[in-house]
Amino acid sequence: MPCESVVALVLAAGRARRFGSDKRRTCLPSRGPLLAATLETLRPHFTDIRVVLRHDDDRRLLGIPADIATIPAIEAEQGMGASLAAGLRALSRDSHAEAVAVMHGDMPWVQGAIFRALCAQAHAGLIVRPVFQGQGGHPVVFGRQFWPRLCCLEGDTGARGVVRDHRAACIEIETLDSGVLRDIDRPEDMPR
Repeated sequence: MPCESVVALVLAAGRARRFGSDKRRTCLPSRGPLLAATLETLRPHFTDIRVVLRHDDDRRLLGIPADIATIPAIEAEQGMGASLAAGLRALSRDSHAEAVAVMHGDMPWVQGAIFRALCAQAHAGLIVRPVFQGQGGHPVVFGRQFWPRLCCLEGDTGARGVVRDHRAACIEIETLDSGVLRDIDRPEDMPR
């Protein structure tokens, strides 16, 4: 059953400079374009999925289904913090969700059990994140109480500071799913 109280926010506005080309369109064996594969991973678990893109992106070329909303990040060139802030400002205006699950667009290997576990713990006053072998992964679920702080992020500073400053409100879910850490930064990260 898809989660209705948590909106999934997929960050996909980066330039992928280390990859050397638009990795969002790079095909995964038997799964299609990378960004589309990540969205398909999320689809069974969330009723509301939004994707943060650069303002000049063409959603059709990226394989984004028509029923998934996009949010333009005008200041995406500044970095991930700016893109995340753009997404949260949009959600603050039109979403009634209790929390947001922040996911990177290049992480199609997260297993469904993680999404279910995170959503089960989600609450307006909590931050919930998966941890694999002592390392925090994604998605990270931020309760609505933290949205104003996320709306103020700038540049390339992501949400780590928000997690660090609110440790008492953070729930960590230990997992054996290495997919919560696995992303694609360089061509050699692609599965063969």
